[in-house]
Amino acid sequence: MTRAGFVALIGEPNAGKSTLLNRMVGVKVSIVTHKVQTTRARIRGVAIEGESQIVFVDTPGLFRPRRRLDRAMVAAAWGGAADADLVVLLVEAHRGLTNGVEAILDALAERAEGRRVALAINKIDRVEAPVLLGLTEKLNQRFPFERTFLISAEKGHGVDHLRRWLAGELPEGPWLYPEDQIADLPERMIAAEITREKLTLRLHQELPYQLTVETEAWEDRKDGSTRIDQVVYVARDGHKGIVLGERGQTIKAVGQAARAELEIFLDRKVHLFLQVKVRPGWQDEAERYSQMGLDFSDGE
Repeated sequence: MTRAGFVALIGEPNAGKSTLLNRMVGVKVSIVTHKVQTTRARIRGVAIEGESQIVFVDTPGLFRPRRRLDRAMVAAAWGGAADADLVVLLVEAHRGLTNGVEAILDALAERAEGRRVALAINKIDRVEAPVLLGLTEKLNQRFPFERTFLISAEKGHGVDHLRRWLAGELPEGPWLYPEDQIADLPERMIAAEITREKLTLRLHQELPYQLTVETEAWEDRKDGSTRIDQVVYVARDGHKGIVLGERGQTIKAVGQAARAELEIFLDRKVHLFLQVKVRPGWQDEAERYSQMGLDFSDGE
């Protein structure tokens, strides 16, 4: 008897959703950085647990939207939760019941009628046991979670327990994806996300949210290697200089880091070529949103 279904991971930005997804799947399919709001598309990672196939939807972090892109990201997050068989809310143990978590709990009460929601308190290694117990009690008083899991997505503590529970709760039915498929995003988009992660790690303040990366060309060569051409779009001329860095050192370092990870991901030699282009107002172009897997109309 096989089972298969969708599990949405929701929570505040930086709660550890991408780290948990990557841990569950066993390989990196979602970018993980110290910056908040780095996940834009609803990336699906596929994990196998026994006879069950769990399709994880890694949604953008839920926050108070200010710009069109923000609004589209939040809409994508709630859309992912609405489409899922099970929802897992991640809360950071050391931050506790923040205003952001309160807002998500209020929204769950309104939007999650009939939805099965579990709670995963993440980063448990950062707090003492009494604090954990108090937070668990407080959160369960605020919302009727089916189960509560205490985990460390980064270190793996409690993750297997959560995955086994999810696997047993999914609907009976045939698997949704081939056994060897780990994500339903095209390789071109995953490649662009990897490069965007490296840019996010190198750059500071607001700039990472003012740029996007697109894979413009992809050529699998006869010698078994792959040539990938990508464009980094920025909103202003001043941003281009920051991305390039002095004598092109920043973009060169980003390219080297991205190429190294792409070679691991694709298991072949990669030739990566990056260009930086100024495109004012790219955040208001429908085509850019579809490239990121977001709905342009959700930002209105």
